[in-house]
Order: sequence, then structure tokens, then C-alpha cells
Amino acid sequence: MVPRTPRRSLVAIGAGGLALSLALAGCTAGGSDSDGGATSLTFLVDNGEATVATAQALVDAFVAENPDISIEVETRPQGADGDNVVKTRLATGEMDDIFQYNSGSLMQALSPDDTLVNLADEDYVGKFDDRFVQSVSTDDGLYGVPMGQSMAGAVIYNKDIYEQLGLEIPTTWDEFIANSEAIKQAGVAAPIVQTYGDTWTSQLFVLGDFNNVLAENPDWAEEYTNNEAKYVDEPALAGFEHLQEAFEKGLFNEDFASAKYADGVTMVATGAGAQYPILTFAAGQLMTTNPEAADVVGTFPLPGPDASTNGLTVWMPTNTVYIPKSTEGDKLEAAKKFLAFLTTPESCDIQSEANAPQGPFVVDGCELPDDVPAMVSDLQQYFDDGKTNLALEFLSPIKGPALEQITVAVGSGITSAADGAAQYDEDVKKQAQQLGIEGW
Repeated sequence: MVPRTPRRSLVAIGAGGLALSLALAGCTAGGSDSDGGATSLTFLVDNGEATVATAQALVDAFVAENPDISIEVETRPQGADGDNVVKTRLATGEMDDIFQYNSGSLMQALSPDDTLVNLADEDYVGKFDDRFVQSVSTDDGLYGVPMGQSMAGAVIYNKDIYEQLGLEIPTTWDEFIANSEAIKQAGVAAPIVQTYGDTWTSQLFVLGDFNNVLAENPDWAEEYTNNEAKYVDEPALAGFEHLQEAFEKGLFNEDFASAKYADGVTMVATGAGAQYPILTFAAGQLMTTNPEAADVVGTFPLPGPDASTNGLTVWMPTNTVYIPKSTEGDKLEAAKKFLAFLTTPESCDIQSEANAPQGPFVVDGCELPDDVPAMVSDLQQYFDDGKTNLALEFLSPIKGPALEQITVAVGSGITSAADGAAQYDEDVKKQAQQLGIEGW
């Protein structure tokens, strides 16, 4: 069992830029009414099984303590369709009384100053991790409350293999490669797992390296957004170079081109693979397919050139809860009461019971459960020590759609790191122009 981890504030991740959508059929957007003296609300969430289960568990606990308020959980599609539903409902003033959506750049695309209720003066805001505050704020307000945990883009690894070979957690890229070479020479496992059967997993060498980019240039995200920094140049080029180097040294599993994400998690859990750059929401997959390995699979950051700046690239909770400005009067007060409940330790415990935690909470006073997988508990110390940086998607609205295809090509030896970085710079150029960002 993993020792109980005292709760602290953490950084969020962005992660996972997941856009969500409303179920169009059967929804009553904005349709909450007073009901027999009670205030009734609707709460719009994406239709992911885990999201719905968590939202319903929180609502059940809240209304049990507040019988004068009723909340109906409604669902919308995930992905671009759901994203369009959220934006359309906000634009037409027909949004539900409360809704769940992403933080970071996707929240910024909602024009929050014009469409969302400013929560900056609520008492609970002081309990939020600074990086979460950054991910849900503009210059004029703070708009979201977390429903979930942060996560990291990092390396999950098999602790037994590290112990067997006497390896130490690497804090530089050179040490990571040395460990990988030692594992290859020992012949005990695939040194680095890659799973291009699910192409999105190929991006972690680049996306998870962003802590190291900011360590070298803290203004890189702003310069990138202003078309003044590029992936073809260091420090951002390093992520592509690392991917090329690992392929050329023959450090990947033999079936890297066809293996899938679930295969990768199982490989590390069973010792068929030693290390796997991935998002730590893999804790959920681990506990589904290989719960016996909960204490075997750990996590460390993707290392860069300098051990003194070794740290995690983190994503804030992708499930963040907002109140639209169309919610007014008694409904607004009830909605604010529900959001305050979401910031309590009771709420965090309910969230942990509904779904396996994927990283630390970002609300002061919340604790990870005793039996959280080592993959998650290993993250806590980096948060406590302030050795974290937000993923790029929380600092810039620009992310090209073709990155995963490009990183598959680089990781397969088809495209060089330099050419892949140049291709991605062109890819993001199209998106920046579509977003109307100045300087592109």
C-alpha cells in the first residue's frame, strides 16, 4: 500500500484538451425552475462514463445535505460536437445552470469575461493551487472550480526492474539514456515502450518535455504565441531529438508500430517493458487491467539537460465546473453553493471513490486515498517541492492537429527530428491563422 499522502496544492494540467458536448436530445438547457419551494438546477457534463458517475455522486451527496436544492445531471457528447454545443448555448443564453468544461486555452476560447460568472471573490479560491488559478483566470476574473485531479506527462516505469538492475531515477536525459542502454544490455525488458497503434501516445516525448523548455526559457510560451519562438530551435527541438535518438538506439519494444496504449501500460506492469512516456491518467488503465501492479509502476519526469531543473510537465483538471452568466437569482446562489461544496475534502473523497485518481488534487485540504497507485503518489513530492510547470496548452491557444502523425514518423525513423519540428511549425501556423492571432 502506498503511504497516505497529505494533501497539498498542486498544479494542474491541462491536459488533455478534451472538448465536450451536450446531449441534444432530451436536454432542457437553461430550464431549471423553482419546484415546490426548492430551487432546481441542471448540470451539464460530457457523456463519458467516468464523468457522469463522478458528477452524479457529487450531486447526490450535495442534495442530501441541501434538500432545498435539486440538481439534474444532463449529458452532452464529447469531442468537437460537444464543444460546439457548449459554445452555442453560451452564445444564445441557453446554457444549463452549471456546466463542466476544460480549463486552459479551451476555457479562454469561451470568452469567459463575457459569458461566465466571476468567482474571484469566493472564499474557497484561496485554497486553489496557483497553477490551477492560472488555468481558469483572465486579467479580469477567475471562473472555474475543479472536479478531478491534476495529472502529468511523464515516464511510468517498472520499479522491480530498476531495483533488479540497481538503477537510480534519472534526472538528466543522458542518465535516462544510460539507464535505457543498461536495460537493453541486460535483456530483461523493452527499455522504452512506444505504442503507435494509438497515435496520440507518440506525442509525449514532445509534450512532456515542456517543463524543460520553460526551465531554459520561461517566456517561451508567450514568444511561441507571438510567432517569435519555434520548435525547429532549441530548447523546444529537444523533444523531437530525443524521440529520434531513442529510435536510432533501438530502445523501443519490437511491436512499437502496432502496440496500443493499453498494451503499453500492461507491458510496464508485467515487466515486459521498463519505461513508458505517457499521461498519468494511465493509473485508471493500470487499476483496470493490472491492479496487482499498483505498487510496482512508478513515475518520474521526462528529464532534460539540467538535473537542477528536473520537474514535471503537468495538466490541470480537465473537468472544471463553471456557472454561465445566464444563471441568476436563487439559481445563482444555489449554483455557487454547489461549487463551494466541490472544493471540500468531502467532495474530493467522493471523487476518489468514483474514479481512480490520476494525480494530486489542486485544492488545499484534499488528500489522496491510502491505496492510490504508486504511479500517482510518486507525483506528490514534485508538487510539494514546486518542481512543476504547466503544459503548453495551458499557456498558449496554439496546438497543431498533426503533431501525433509527425511524432509517429519521427519515432519510426521515417522523418528526422529537424524535419518533424519544421513540419509542426507549419502545422501550428495554420491553426494560429484560423484563430486570428496577431503576428501570424
